[in-house]
This record gives sequence, C-alpha cells and structure tokens, in this order.
Amino acid sequence: MAISESKAGIWHGVLLIALFSFSAFYISEFQWVKDLSLSPLIVGIALGMVYANSLRNHLPETWVPGIKFCTKQILRTGIVLYGFRLTFQQVAEIGASAILIDSIVIAGTILLGVLFGRWLKMDEKTTLMVSTGSAICGAAAVLGAEPVVKCAPHKTAIAVSTVVIFGTLSMFLYPVLYRSGVLDLNTQQMAIYTGSTLHEVAHVVGAGNAMDADGALHIADAATITKMIRVMLLAPVLLIMSYVISIVRRRRQPGEGSLGKSKIAVPWFVFGFLAVIGLNSLLQIYVPSSILEPCTASINSFDTFLLTMAMTALGAETSFDKFRQAGAKPFCLAAMIYVWLLVGGYFLCKALV
Repeated sequence: MAISESKAGIWHGVLLIALFSFSAFYISEFQWVKDLSLSPLIVGIALGMVYANSLRNHLPETWVPGIKFCTKQILRTGIVLYGFRLTFQQVAEIGASAILIDSIVIAGTILLGVLFGRWLKMDEKTTLMVSTGSAICGAAAVLGAEPVVKCAPHKTAIAVSTVVIFGTLSMFLYPVLYRSGVLDLNTQQMAIYTGSTLHEVAHVVGAGNAMDADGALHIADAATITKMIRVMLLAPVLLIMSYVISIVRRRRQPGEGSLGKSKIAVPWFVFGFLAVIGLNSLLQIYVPSSILEPCTASINSFDTFLLTMAMTALGAETSFDKFRQAGAKPFCLAAMIYVWLLVGGYFLCKALV
C-alpha cells in the first residue's frame, strides 16, 4: 500500500511538471516572447520558480520525488535525444577554422571562468555551471553539466539566469556592432564569431537573421552550424569535466563550497548523446529527407518538451531566498566571461578565419 502511494506521489509530481511545461510551450508562442527568442526551456524555469515561491508549501510533500525524477531521469533522456539535432556532416561543412575557434573558446571560457570564480571566492559548483553554460550552449549545457557537477537546483537556476541575461543582450548587441562597423569582420568571420561566442542556439539564430534578414550573405546559416559544432563538443567536455572532478573529489575533504568526495562518476548519458549523433548522421545519408525530416522534427519537439520539464522541475526547486544567498557574484562572473567572449572571440576570428 505504501509503495503504491509512493508511486502515485511520483506520478502526481511528474504530471504537475508536465502541466507547467505545456503552459511554457503555450506562453513561448506569444509574439513578445518570440521577439526575445525565449525558448520554452527558459519560460519553463520561470514558471517553476513562480511555483517554488508561491504554491510549493501548499502541495503534498509526496509529490516532491516526482519533481526530482524530472531533474534526473527525464533530464538525461532529453540530453541523449538532443543528439538528433546534430550530425557529423555539419562539422565537415563549416571547416577546420570554426572547429578550432570553438575549441579555443570553450577551453578558454571554462578555464578563465574557474580562475575568475576563485578570484571572486565563489563556490566551485556554481562557478562550473556558469562557465559551462557560457562556454557551450547555454541552458542545454547547464542541464548537461548538472548530473556531472551534482549541484543544488538553485545553482543550476542561477547559471541559466546568467545565460539568459547575457545571451539576450548579445542577440541585440551583435547586429548593432556589425552594422556600425565596430566589429571589423567580413561575413564569414562574423558568422563564426556569432556562432562561437553567443550563448543559446536561439540567440545565434536571432542575431544571424538580424544581420542578414534575406539570407543573401548566409550569415545565419554559417553561424548556426558553428554553434551546433560547439554543442557537439558538449560530450567530450562533460567527459573531461567528470574525470577532473573525480580526481579533485578524491584528493579533497568534503567542505562547504567544495566539490565533495566520491568515486569516479562516468556520465553514461554522454555516450548515448554521441551515439544518437552518429545514428542521425547515418540516417541523413541513407534515409530520404521526405521521410526523415518529419520524424526528426517530431523527435526534436518531444525532446524540447522533456528538456522543458527538466528546466521547470529545476525552477520548482529554486526559491528567491537562495538567489539572495548567492548574491551578485555569479552575475559578476558571467559578466567577466562575457567580456572574454566578446573581445577574445573577436581577435580569434580575425586571426584564424
């Protein structure tokens, strides 16, 4: 009897998060939300935070395991299925310079983020989450890093918030800097610069279309491919991060703000992510696009819903009190990383493209 009640509580929690996620999809279709390029994932975490700071104390605690289920199992499934958005053919299409710049930007962002975080005396988990989100692909990277870093939900929410703020700023700033001539880059350099430094895929698409509305210069296309290569690098980054964190955990005594001590954790979902990319690459070759595209579009829509559920659940575990406890340091860190992306990315593209 107790077991069945426990399962019922889990399902109630999952259904609650699903309901919020459906609402997030509905709200994301509002025109002003589209104009800001806010995806259902971002709307979902906002709705989850509204719930956490209003209704959370009025609902049964037996529903909490269902919410946590969304932040773990559903999250990992969403990351694996995210591979259907990528192919290895995209890597070959854009060229070696974009791959090199993406790699330098990711490595530099994470390393500088860790150094800046130490200088700001921030806890390492928040530092890693903010740095990873800025380095790779925004909210999706933060979600991917969460099972590896194993941080509290409110720290994940803070990292996502920094991505939203600075990514949205970039989406409007980059076209202005490009048109005004402040960024002295040709079209190919600008495309790679945009794809390798902006936070979310949606931000890249928005900025690319703003710079090249009719598509004649192909800035948006090249920028998006560059960004997707950056997303693809999420897998090796998480594997390396998991290995490094495991070494640190074994050498360090647990303490407040530390990464703790545990066995080496292998993020198996990363291998699923890579396998799905490989499968999608093969399908692109052997399956007619008239059959494949509707199938992958359906899978991607379902995957977006799963990731929205995960984001909503993370938001539901986040109260504003925890944001106040974190203070301004995470946003200062994100601002410092943003300067590196803006300036460092510019000189990399000038030198290597």
